[in-house]
Amino acid sequence: MVAIQVLSNGILLGGLYALVALGLALVWGVLDIINLAHGAFIMLGGYIAYYLFTGLGLDPFASLPLVMIAMFVIGYLIQWALLNFLVKAPMFNMLLVTFGIDVVLTYLAQILFSADLRAIQPSYAGSNFTVLGITIPTVNLMAFVVALLLTGLLALFLQRQRWGRAIRATAQNLGAARLHGVPPRFAYALTFGIGAALAGAAGTLYGTVAQLTPYIGVPLTAKSFAIAIIGGLDNPLGVIVGGLVLGLAEAFGSLWLGPTYRDAVSLGLLVLVLIVRPTGILGRTA
Repeated sequence: MVAIQVLSNGILLGGLYALVALGLALVWGVLDIINLAHGAFIMLGGYIAYYLFTGLGLDPFASLPLVMIAMFVIGYLIQWALLNFLVKAPMFNMLLVTFGIDVVLTYLAQILFSADLRAIQPSYAGSNFTVLGITIPTVNLMAFVVALLLTGLLALFLQRQRWGRAIRATAQNLGAARLHGVPPRFAYALTFGIGAALAGAAGTLYGTVAQLTPYIGVPLTAKSFAIAIIGGLDNPLGVIVGGLVLGLAEAFGSLWLGPTYRDAVSLGLLVLVLIVRPTGILGRTA
């Protein structure tokens, strides 16, 4: 029964992990940018949801659209005003710029929000229910469902909507996309804005199950990077698989080795995937 409970916990954690990594994977796959500020966007989204909850009394799940809109605008403007001029720059230059954005956002968050631990705790935060002897926290399950829903909506957007197809075309063949009337600057800014919006949603859900500080960005960026590599960058389903695999690995690793080794399990799994299948579990081979 303990193993089944750990399995349940790992699946719920993995769903949230998938959403945490989804924005980074989208930006990386389309713009070929490893956004080192991704974790800072998650952190910022969490704080926006926190103050909407404490200041206006908005339920965190109800405030998701507002947080995503705010983060979309922030991400769009950052890409349009800064990163678009560096799209053709070497990868190292882009890493330095996004790292600088991460440092600035972390420093501003420390000044504005202080380093105190904060959490979004609605009235149902501590509630849970039991199914076949398995205890399922209500908030964790809701976060899992929302994460899968947003991932599915992104997949539909990329497959069915005009600008979603334009984003995919830009990622696959920039020259052909231009010939078909796709403005690259707008497509890039739109992609980065969507990635930031997804990060904001992840921050909102993260704040309901964990504590917020200005310093959560770096470990969340690292975890997002690992999930994107494990699952593959070709489609959102790969990120779901990567998140679930990592969530299960951490859950069972904590059970067998202790919670101290959780990050070591993540790193070990990443190295194993890079050795066995460098393109990721669902990535396309050449």
